Amino acid sequence: MTDSLISAARSAQARAYAPYSKFRVGAAIEAADGTVFTGCNVENASYGLTICAERAALCAAVSAGAKHFRRAVVVSDVDPPAAPCGACRQVLAEFGLDLSIDGVGSKRTVNWRLADLLPAAFGPEQLR
Repeated sequence: MTDSLISAARSAQARAYAPYSKFRVGAAIEAADGTVFTGCNVENASYGLTICAERAALCAAVSAGAKHFRRAVVVSDVDPPAAPCGACRQVLAEFGLDLSIDGVGSKRTVNWRLADLLPAAFGPEQLR
């Protein structure tokens, strides 16, 4: 059985713009209604301005009106599979720590729960 979310993330990975690191990443995030949004990393010569695939996918989803998510997939060519970076974890946490995230690498897939990747997350409750 083919996993359509992984396929969508792989398609996004093929479009990554990574001329500096050559580290191509694709992401797909599934909204609560089943709609899938994708993103890829977009590097910049000013490295700090690079956009990660996970945040690109999330921005596409939010731009389309989605705010509730079931699952995310991050595809890279490394083993073990790459997990979302700290910035992506924090941005994803804005929409819920129960998100299931699959990291798909060259040899295996690993599943995490966002709350486990970002313990003691900073969230809206700290702003009250």
